[in-house]
Amino acid sequence: MITPDRLAALAFLMNLALVALLFARPSLTATPEGKILAFAALFLFPVLCSAIGFSAHMEQSKTTTFCLSCHIMEPFGKSLYVDDAHYIAGAHFQNHRVPADEACYTCHTDYVLYGGIRAKWRGMRHVYVQYLGKPPAPAAIRLYTPYNNRECLHCHLGARSFEESATHQAIRGDVISNQVSCISSGCHNTVHNVASLANVKFWKAIP
Repeated sequence: MITPDRLAALAFLMNLALVALLFARPSLTATPEGKILAFAALFLFPVLCSAIGFSAHMEQSKTTTFCLSCHIMEPFGKSLYVDDAHYIAGAHFQNHRVPADEACYTCHTDYVLYGGIRAKWRGMRHVYVQYLGKPPAPAAIRLYTPYNNRECLHCHLGARSFEESATHQAIRGDVISNQVSCISSGCHNTVHNVASLANVKFWKAIP
């Protein structure tokens, strides 16, 4: 099976070969067919390669591996393995309540019309800060806006564990309307807690 990144690489190599051929034999462009070939090699194929490559990297940006590839994100990756059910990120990751290979993207994407695009653009900003700016300390990282219950309810609303909980039922309307946050004090307020990782036990060896 040819993956998008391999397809992009293959298209790039084919384009490179065509350009090399045209440079080696410029007389080819004397004919109408040669002009079409030159136009394809110099304009059409580069656009195609860029589109395929962009698509491949956008898909790659969904992966947990990609999110944790920046040094500053390492503590957040470690928090996924904390052996404590009160750590929401760890409990979801370890029990596969979210896809393990897209854990970060699943919880940090706004589930609205352009949520995925917005999440990816924010990710591009993070890459920019990582390489060209001054990244903050991990413990100083904060969400752009308060976490919206919508992202939790995207999966949990209608689930038996949620619907049969007396606590959830008592505040169901406030949770759905976002008046009471799922991660407010006394609820599920232990998420990543990267500042406390030195004092916790881990479920298994961190990859």
